[in-house]
Amino acid sequence: MNVTSGGDGGGDEDVHTSSALTNWTHTVSQRYQHLLDKSTPYVRHRWIGFGVVLFIYVLRVSFVQGYYIVTYGLGIYILQLFITFLSPQVDPEFEEDPFDGLALPTHGSEEFRPFVRRLPEFKFWYSITKAACLAFVLTFFRVFDVPVFWPILLFYWIVLFVATMRRQIRHMIKHRYVPYTFGKREEQKRWLMMHPLLQVESSLVTFVAYYRLFAILKHDHLGKIV
Repeated sequence: MNVTSGGDGGGDEDVHTSSALTNWTHTVSQRYQHLLDKSTPYVRHRWIGFGVVLFIYVLRVSFVQGYYIVTYGLGIYILQLFITFLSPQVDPEFEEDPFDGLALPTHGSEEFRPFVRRLPEFKFWYSITKAACLAFVLTFFRVFDVPVFWPILLFYWIVLFVATMRRQIRHMIKHRYVPYTFGKREEQKRWLMMHPLLQVESSLVTFVAYYRLFAILKHDHLGKIV
């Protein structure tokens, strides 16, 4: 009888410990969500905080001279979210009803509607900040330090960025929208007229990327010969 009583007491203690841990986790989650909700209006401060986190990560990678695969993955993830951030909530190419309330204006006589993003600004900031923090933590595990030739990764990311942004800008021009809301329609039309200049700029960026990669490869080749 004493053994049975002791077993029941141990079970009650385990249940009490599990309940206390659940309550503590729920309380911490609520406070964390409350802090996130309070930070929503402080857009500038949040992005400054992300810049600080990213700067610390860059310092860490520069100090250890490694983890370029982690950095490349972080860059691809940020680029993907950035494109989603620039995209409208409803893609005009797959929209069934052109007169729907969420449709983007395509004619000058239509009423101007504010731009609705597929990925809101707060979620964009929160996702890339978490990704930067996770990448920073991964730099403390040697298993993620895969030896690679980092100029190739950098060059490939730059080319991918230029190609993706060029396609996104063409999509904006084709469907006549901009990734943020202007106060006047004239300013929106002025931005659309800058499309040829943006194409020239992207071409220059591609040329500079090729030139930098050639210079890096040439320098490494001469260093090996010497």
